[in-house]
Amino acid sequence: MQRTRLNGIFVPHVTPFAPDGNIDEEALRTCVSFWVEGGVSGLVPCGSNGEAPYLSREERMRVIKIVIDEVNGKVPVIAGTGSMSTRETILFTKDAKDLGADAALVVTPFYFKLSNREVREHYSALFEAVDLSVILYSVPKFTGFSLEPSVISQIASKYDNVVGVKDSGGSIDNIVEIIRLVGDRISVLAGAASVTLPTLMLGGTGAVIAVANVYPKMCSDLYKAFKRSDYEEAKELQRRISYINEVLVKRHNQLSAIKTALQLRGLPSGYPRRPALPLDDEERKDIENLLKNMLEKS
Repeated sequence: MQRTRLNGIFVPHVTPFAPDGNIDEEALRTCVSFWVEGGVSGLVPCGSNGEAPYLSREERMRVIKIVIDEVNGKVPVIAGTGSMSTRETILFTKDAKDLGADAALVVTPFYFKLSNREVREHYSALFEAVDLSVILYSVPKFTGFSLEPSVISQIASKYDNVVGVKDSGGSIDNIVEIIRLVGDRISVLAGAASVTLPTLMLGGTGAVIAVANVYPKMCSDLYKAFKRSDYEEAKELQRRISYINEVLVKRHNQLSAIKTALQLRGLPSGYPRRPALPLDDEERKDIENLLKNMLEKS
């Protein structure tokens, strides 16, 4: 398998749910069009923001199918297929390949703490079972486990299926080490919006960030400014994106906050799936103030 470079901003997008908890297909299609028109380089359904742990296998397949259909080849679709067990991860990744996904984003197994050997064997079993490009996904704030740079290097050295890594730990030191070890072989993508520009400056190729749900054009513009060496513009956009990230991702339940912000921007983002709840009035006011500040600066 020839490795493909992943460049730009990818949106790990929400899954709109109707009041009864079912997937709202029409709302999802509307949001997909919004993200594509915003200039993102690709869509990532069924990731953390897509509430993947709350989705059944059939629901994951339906979301991926809808997104691929609505995107219609305009940008790549990277399906989240990671799960707690190796068996289920293989099953979900096979589903994504059969549906026509361009690649899979595979989070480290969670709940039970694994050794590095177990993590390597988990990914090895996946690559031996499914011939699909894979982005390794480390998100310690959700899984309690950080994928070590040395382990990433070991896996990438052995399997050509690995085309990238998304590191959401937010540590620039960790990202620098990943770039040092594998940046010449695979795409290194920031998973925390606050380190998007630093990652690009240090040799990373892009980002997969929650903020792009609400402000896809702003995030894409940061990448474009970086590529044309307009570092002053890139720095200003990074400061704005970091502020948005502070409010939407760090201050509140990001599943609910992102959907609220989308709703306030006129998008039918739906409801979070329980046990997550919509924001209360005070929290919603905080999001309203954020959007007002962004409008005044635009």
